[in-house]
Amino acid sequence: MLQLDPTLLPSSAELPGSDDTPVDNEDQNFVPNVLLFLLESLWETRDDWYFGIDMGIYHATGSDPRVPIVPDGFLSVGVERRKGGKSRKSYVMWEEQNIPPAFVLEVVSETPGGEYSRKLDIYAKLGVRYYAIYNPCVWKRDGHAPLEIYTLESGTYRLQTREPYWMPEIGLGLGRYTPALDPLGRELLGWFDEKGDRYLTDRERVESERQRAESERQRAESERQRADRLAEYLRSQGINPDNLPDA
Repeated sequence: MLQLDPTLLPSSAELPGSDDTPVDNEDQNFVPNVLLFLLESLWETRDDWYFGIDMGIYHATGSDPRVPIVPDGFLSVGVERRKGGKSRKSYVMWEEQNIPPAFVLEVVSETPGGEYSRKLDIYAKLGVRYYAIYNPCVWKRDGHAPLEIYTLESGTYRLQTREPYWMPEIGLGLGRYTPALDPLGRELLGWFDEKGDRYLTDRERVESERQRAESERQRAESERQRADRLAEYLRSQGINPDNLPDA
């Protein structure tokens, strides 16, 4: 990456937070927000990460450091959770020790946005290790898969074919799923562990615990009813079930 004197570059206070371009479908906000909210739970005790949504990333690899790249979502590791104890309005590389996002997500819209060309080149120059393109609606139009995950290798992105795909530098995997609790049946992106098991949302964990408790209650009730039937049978045979010899 080109090294410039940070004293000659604008500060985050002088730079706008995004390009103010409205999204053209709800997935562009909803999908990355689901990933963020899950991270808030998974990494609750960690203070070395930041997940930005529709936020400008300012960098010095282009012709004008005042022109940001604005992904739908990105994850940086090894940075402050809150910059100086405050929220960020943009991600300014020269104020983040030139630490690039480890992961960037673009959700393709009805209007082509250069996700497979221009943005791919920019993220490669930035040094983004993992670049995911989620294209659930118009992937046939673009001649691509609904989800493509690229890994930066020797300065060039290589398309990966496994899903969920494990990202060891981050300690997370990424893949698609359809939550059983969603009445709309929407497909989402989720975080997975190294074994390929998906991390559940707080709501899913509560429901899973409820179902486990209900299953245990039903098992205990079934055992009680079985014991009652056995006791009734013994009484019918003239045997007092309360006076059985010890085993």
